[in-house]
Amino acid sequence: MTDTTPSPEGSPTPSPTPLTLLGTGDMGSALGRAWLAAGHPLTVWNRTPSRTEPLAALGAVVASSAAEAVAANRLVVACLLDDDSVGAALDGADLAGRDLVNLTTGTPGEGRSRAAWARERGARFLDAGIMAVPPMIGAPDSGAYVLYSGSRDLFAEHRATLAVPAGARYVGEDPGFAALHDVALLSAMSGMFAGVLHAFALVRHEEVAPRDFAALLVDWLTAMAGAAHATAEQIETGDYGKGVVSNLAMQSAGNATLLRTAEEQRVSPELLTPYMELMARRVAAGHGAEDVAGMVELLDQR
Repeated sequence: MTDTTPSPEGSPTPSPTPLTLLGTGDMGSALGRAWLAAGHPLTVWNRTPSRTEPLAALGAVVASSAAEAVAANRLVVACLLDDDSVGAALDGADLAGRDLVNLTTGTPGEGRSRAAWARERGARFLDAGIMAVPPMIGAPDSGAYVLYSGSRDLFAEHRATLAVPAGARYVGEDPGFAALHDVALLSAMSGMFAGVLHAFALVRHEEVAPRDFAALLVDWLTAMAGAAHATAEQIETGDYGKGVVSNLAMQSAGNATLLRTAEEQRVSPELLTPYMELMARRVAAGHGAEDVAGMVELLDQR
């Protein structure tokens, strides 16, 4: 809730919402610094008390226990190691009437279970996925944002406060959706980084400056990223042959050149071969005229 105090002209002026932060590791500390810089009264707790000292020096109040920290404010943000740490930290704390926002990385199932756990204790709940690294938090135009899911009313009420460290994006009332989006995006990033690393391995022993090559690489990946929209449409419609530019059979055949080049450059293809093997399986099953989107069927284990 946002408090108001009279302005010199007599009209109410919003006062920054006070909040509690559980966890002052690298990410938690970055969040805390952003809230303090914006004038939010902040109470902090960490299992290792010395980790709270930098925030205390900036004006944060240090609680001696997680329960004490929870009691200090209605809005409580957890940024801890894992879901088990959240349960352990809040064991015995009175959550009735509290708004609990969990910025701890977890799975969709953990988000849903923690939401039910919070409701049983009388708290509203949001789960979250932080799409940033600590240096991006509180930095203008860094592109950092946090995905939130769960109580729509909680998000609406505290959106301005939650948006102080990074952009705030609500992805649905299902408490598992923030983690689902988070992990899906991180999974895509992992695949991209695998390809980037293989590309650098191919050129690293040639007279190719890595920084010059990086510029080409970024331009190329940026140009290709837009293909995700076509993939989304094909998956939604189930029509994997719609709008195909380079079919699966052609791409799979082209993999032989990628593998021969890796062999010539004495680079292991192990970052690429699992993807190539899936392509070959889909072609062998008679889907060579489709786009790569059809490979999603091979991944579905339902």
